[in-house]
Amino acid sequence: MKTSELLNALSEDQVTPPAPRRALTLALIPAVVIAVCLFLAVLGPRPHFLALLAEPRFLFKLIVCDLLVAFSGLLVLRLFRPGAAVHGALMLAVVPPALLAIGVGVELAVVPAAQWGPRLVGSNSMVCLKSIPFLGFAPLIATLFALRNGAPERPALAGAGAGLFAGAIGAALYATHCPDDSPLFVAVWYPLAIALLTGLGAVLGARLLRW
Repeated sequence: MKTSELLNALSEDQVTPPAPRRALTLALIPAVVIAVCLFLAVLGPRPHFLALLAEPRFLFKLIVCDLLVAFSGLLVLRLFRPGAAVHGALMLAVVPPALLAIGVGVELAVVPAAQWGPRLVGSNSMVCLKSIPFLGFAPLIATLFALRNGAPERPALAGAGAGLFAGAIGAALYATHCPDDSPLFVAVWYPLAIALLTGLGAVLGARLLRW
């Protein structure tokens, strides 16, 4: 066989990896189904959920969490390929925390100082710290699996992005159950819970996404 024929044969045998969006979607579908089933089995949404959408604090909490899901998901897609520009996605990922900071400022302005402490501590802080990682674990594994179809240039950063994304999914689910709607509570306990998955993702990513 001639060299040119051998090269052509090898090129025909190469398997083209799925596009990042397709790989992430296919991996996430079963993981999100698992997360939703666990949520419904263990926690469930708050009573009168639809009526609560008229409550500004509750709706604000949901919007912040959903925006974090969208923007951290975009960051994960950028991290699939080496050399991809991630600065724009990183800037978008800062938008939800910035909105939350504004919400905290408004809360401090309208709520008496005597209520700041109780609203920050809330009534469900330990449940929050446990539930968000619990609900986000399956999406974390799925996102890491999807990233293995790419070639992340910085495995630990890609893993951290996967953890942030998974934590945001867990937070978005948990937010529909959480009885603490104050931005003070959300700004403290939600980031702590998401950080647990972000750190775990960074550790796993450094080991699993090397190439």
